Amino acid sequence: MGDQLILLLINIGTSLVMAVQVNFYFNSVFGTEKSKRGKKYWIAAFLPLIFVYLTVALPDLLSSVFAVSVIFLFAQGYNVSQKLKLMFAILYAVLLTLINLILIYLIHPSLEPFSLRMPSDEIPDELSLAMTMLLGCTIMFAVIQVIRLVVKKRRFPLESRYSLLFLSVPIISIYLVNVFTLYSEKNIHYFLSVFGFIVLNVLVVYMLDTLIARFQLTLQNDRLQNQMDYQDANYEKTVHSFKEIKRIIHDTNKHMLVVAEYIERGRSEEAIQHIRATLQSIDNAYVRVNTGNLVVDALVTNALNVGRANGIRIDTELRLREPELAIERYDLCVVLGNMLDNAVEASKSVRQVEDRLIRIEIRSSEAAMFVRVRNRTEREVTDLRSRKANAEEHGFGLTNIERICEKYGGHMTISTENRTFDNMAMLPFPHLK
Repeated sequence: MGDQLILLLINIGTSLVMAVQVNFYFNSVFGTEKSKRGKKYWIAAFLPLIFVYLTVALPDLLSSVFAVSVIFLFAQGYNVSQKLKLMFAILYAVLLTLINLILIYLIHPSLEPFSLRMPSDEIPDELSLAMTMLLGCTIMFAVIQVIRLVVKKRRFPLESRYSLLFLSVPIISIYLVNVFTLYSEKNIHYFLSVFGFIVLNVLVVYMLDTLIARFQLTLQNDRLQNQMDYQDANYEKTVHSFKEIKRIIHDTNKHMLVVAEYIERGRSEEAIQHIRATLQSIDNAYVRVNTGNLVVDALVTNALNVGRANGIRIDTELRLREPELAIERYDLCVVLGNMLDNAVEASKSVRQVEDRLIRIEIRSSEAAMFVRVRNRTEREVTDLRSRKANAEEHGFGLTNIERICEKYGGHMTISTENRTFDNMAMLPFPHLK
């Protein structure tokens, strides 16, 4: 009766552990953001079914189908395709089965490889198989963490040393459980000890997952704030252009009064000189790019002004079919602003002034907008990592451009040869209904 009670407790404990583990597994491969609101109901259905699977003896084929079906049922709590759900459900079942088979071979050396045949007096009893399953779940936590690091492809992974430290927790737990299995009496205290190790592993996994999620959220917020600051700077350039125009218009009225006074007094030569000086002032302050699109005019004009101040020759070819583009101004600022800033920053680092050259091509058709910016570089570009100070805070420009291109169903291409950096972005116009 004591063994039956322990077996029941082990199966209940294993069911709870597997529910936590499968949830962690699918969160790792699908992402927590794919979870449905009603996932708790699928978990509630999973628990009794997996308990039945652990308790009732079924034929091998039927047992395998039942196990995959139960795991696939759990996967219904995620907003992903059925194909992915089935694929990762089978992967989990296969991995856990392999781990359990390996454990059985290790615990029962007389078992023939690739066969479950052994002397009748050494066939594992139900309690031994249940403990093997529980131990396999412990090992599976370490396997899932490896899958998570490989399949999830997180943008902000932990450093390798932290990952190794984390993996050491289930490895040490597995060693201790094996020691208990070989040298301890199989009673209720043995069960509680093993289950306690599994609970500790679950808590470590949960804490690490929560810390990574918060770290990602913090870093994403910082990047978003940096992008918003960058956007504000671009709008400030636009506002500055309008202020300059407003100032010139305001001052022009006074200049005209002075010119009129010169003419009335017969001092025409001085009037002509004053007009020329006024026109030069207007030329320096007025937006020299006049495509009719506010964002293009402001950002390209700013690039021209910065280029002139740094000895950079900038050639432009701007052909917009219509001044208004079916692209949000914020998105256009991100794409064009980053492309121009990258080109200007790279050109500043070119030591030979005569080699400082930027070619800007912006054109639009009925269906899309094309932006191409080419600039000379000091040396051949072998990687796209930021060369700015505090590089960890920079280097997101190309990523942001690519993100906006994907948003509109377009693409970004980069080519680097003969000390020339060629960046091209294509943004299809959304179809208006």
